[in-house]
Amino acid sequence: MRLYQQIGGKLRSDMQTGKYRVGERLPPERDIALLFGVSRSVVREALIMLELERLVEVRKGAGVYVVALPAESTQPVVDSGYGPFELLQARQLLESEIAAFAAIQATKSDIVKMRQAIEQQRISLANGNSDESADEQFHCLLAQSTQNSMLANMVQDLWQIRKQSPMWRAIHAHTDDFSYHREWLSDHESILRAVMRRDAPTARREMWQHLENVKQKLLEISNMDDPEFDGYLFESIPFPAVGD
Repeated sequence: MRLYQQIGGKLRSDMQTGKYRVGERLPPERDIALLFGVSRSVVREALIMLELERLVEVRKGAGVYVVALPAESTQPVVDSGYGPFELLQARQLLESEIAAFAAIQATKSDIVKMRQAIEQQRISLANGNSDESADEQFHCLLAQSTQNSMLANMVQDLWQIRKQSPMWRAIHAHTDDFSYHREWLSDHESILRAVMRRDAPTARREMWQHLENVKQKLLEISNMDDPEFDGYLFESIPFPAVGD
């Protein structure tokens, strides 16, 4: 059982024992994190899990409220994948190095395909389409340009986990504004420019920052109690060597 599932289970038990009643507001994320000695990202994932179980309701800017009590015979809804921030951290570590390697390995054909994916993403955004297929395609093509099928398969698998995760869908259900996709398009363009220049350090740094931007946006749109966001999951640049 993953850590966020353990914390969600403890909060569920507190509801069953009457510590939190229907209509009451749960403590802020930071307080729950201190209580259980975990990061706020873990708490956030636990609250999303309880939301999927229809036990709590997220009221943006107001907090998280108990809307139903768990029945002892009810089986909890458990996401079969990984927590969204855990998954994003794995992508950040892996895909940053992939981008650097792609800057060394990419062929002319690879560059053309990645340009086409970016253009398709641009067209989708211009048409008001929030579909992320072109986004996914760019990341997968970048991994394929390393000429290493294992790396390409790893990136594809990470995207499949993301698409199949109820927790990812729950996060995005809290917004109808997908304008941030334009920022991610700009990030992709910067990554590709570095790859075209054979500039591995810059490609690594641009990919790292791109996924850092994704993390910050997820923190914003998965807002549980209107917190002041900080980098509590992992540092923006955790390794001095990144980008050197």
